[in-house]
Amino acid sequence: MTHDLLALLALLSPLVAAVVLFIIAPLRVRGAVSAALTIGATSVSLVASVLLAAARMFGATAPNVDLQLAWLPGGAQTLATVGVYVDPVAAPMMVVVALVALCVQVYSVGYLGHEPSRDRGRYFAYHALFAFSMLGLVMAPNLLQLFVCWELVGLASYLLIGYYWTKPSAGQAALKAFWVTKFADMGLMLGLMVLYVKTGGFDWNVPVGQALMTADAETIAGLFFLAVVGKSAQFPMHIWLPDAMEGPTPVSALLHAATMVAAGVYLIVRAYPIFMLAPTVLTVMVYLGAFTALFAAVVAVFQDDIKKVLAFSTCSQLGYMVAALGTGSMVSGYFHLTTHAFFKALLFLTAGSLIHAVHSNSLHDMGGLWAKMKPTGILLIIGSLALAGFPMTAGFFSKDLILEELLHAGHYLPLGAAILAAGLTAFYMTRVVMLSLFGAPSEAAEHAHESPAVMLAPMVLLAVLALAGGLLHGDFARMAGVEAAFHVTPVGVVATLVGFSGIGLGLWRFSPGRRTAIGTQWVSAPMRLLTWLTASKPVDVFFAGFYRQAMLRAAAGIAWFDRYIIDALINLSGWAVLRGAERFRELQTGQPTDYVYAVVGGLIVLTAMGVFTA
Repeated sequence: MTHDLLALLALLSPLVAAVVLFIIAPLRVRGAVSAALTIGATSVSLVASVLLAAARMFGATAPNVDLQLAWLPGGAQTLATVGVYVDPVAAPMMVVVALVALCVQVYSVGYLGHEPSRDRGRYFAYHALFAFSMLGLVMAPNLLQLFVCWELVGLASYLLIGYYWTKPSAGQAALKAFWVTKFADMGLMLGLMVLYVKTGGFDWNVPVGQALMTADAETIAGLFFLAVVGKSAQFPMHIWLPDAMEGPTPVSALLHAATMVAAGVYLIVRAYPIFMLAPTVLTVMVYLGAFTALFAAVVAVFQDDIKKVLAFSTCSQLGYMVAALGTGSMVSGYFHLTTHAFFKALLFLTAGSLIHAVHSNSLHDMGGLWAKMKPTGILLIIGSLALAGFPMTAGFFSKDLILEELLHAGHYLPLGAAILAAGLTAFYMTRVVMLSLFGAPSEAAEHAHESPAVMLAPMVLLAVLALAGGLLHGDFARMAGVEAAFHVTPVGVVATLVGFSGIGLGLWRFSPGRRTAIGTQWVSAPMRLLTWLTASKPVDVFFAGFYRQAMLRAAAGIAWFDRYIIDALINLSGWAVLRGAERFRELQTGQPTDYVYAVVGGLIVLTAMGVFTA
């Protein structure tokens, strides 16, 4: 089977499933059939993606898959092409997307088994659409097709977040996610316009002879980064991500672990030749990413909802990736994107298993679950250790690479923020483990039971990758065209010790014999202020106030100007034409003598003009 055919299978299998389910209603309303079709299509995509990635990672140098058709012809010129493109950058992301999507879909069979068949059919149809959109984004041969699939990803995410559409909070969360990301997406659209004006195309590799000036590259990269800030939930546009937890927990694992939020980071990786020409944007990325990593880690410490802990953790880890890419090291940020996909998806699925058992998102309702759910408990601990960067786990290798790049680039303040965030990450994940598994048993946990095998199997696969995925760092780097070998460094030792300190503090604070309340009762006075700030959602308040006080008032002013100035001028011109026509109509009397006088008068005028201009 040729690589071209494998690439087409990887992309088109989910599309076929989505089209069949959306068009043929009798299939869509049958949940089991819809699930089987979607899982089968995603399995085909995963096998094809693994074969394509393996050929580039372990085998001889494989040629890039480049299948393109003319799109948007303009006279003798083709403005853009559409097709599939698989190179060493796209291949790993294809595996990540297909693998996480498949694990989530299999897990959903058990998690949503109690849902009505019609709703489950709709759910899996949305999954098929999302998988196609995300794979189309990853395999896009140019930035214009990437943008189209980027918008499709946003649409599918909106549908999945709002799956419980009869629940007002879910509908509001879906709208919030949609509009915040759409606002940021304007940056990508404007950036593409500037790119086309400056280069005549939409390629991330600027054509030879059309080198971008630094100012142009800064403009394009800055606009692209605005889209990244929205899609990858960087401060201050992170506000949609915690609310998106209103969707089913498997959706959270799919969107907020490895795929939708990772699209922004992937855009930077894909368009890295342009970003490398924009040093100012790269510096902003380092500092904003490091701040987001620290800020989100602090907020995660004070969350009682286990899904919101993981949501803010996702913001934090995406901040690491953005900061790493800002140093000029594509491999470190991209590798952390890959490893993070495995252990964060695992954590969301284990959280879903706990929620499924106690029917509550609150950590208060999950105490004492270790005795009843040991397999899930072990998997939760594995995911937590990987997220905390415990030695030899996947997160350890990728996070260490990021810290090394920050040090080598001389960004000492962001490096300090990243190390502190690593300690907080270890602390809040220890807190989650201790409160949910070993805390005082709650009434809700009395009747808890282990999840079925169909939910455990995907988690076990992700746990293996969360433990061993970091060992592929050398092969991953070589596939990207650079050499990388892991070695113990002082900054890595410091970060590991800080992580151990976070784990130790969490074990001490939340041990069964010393369990304390969540919130202000176990923090000092300065931290109470921080708790209040995070609880009051100042960024949300700012955006809400900006929307109501600035945007709505500006819109009202524009509406008034349109209604009473623009419309008035148009109405005035129409009135003037009508009144003028009425006056001129009086000249048409219908009397022959009047017309004779008019002709004679005209001849006299023309004669006079001829005499005086001769």
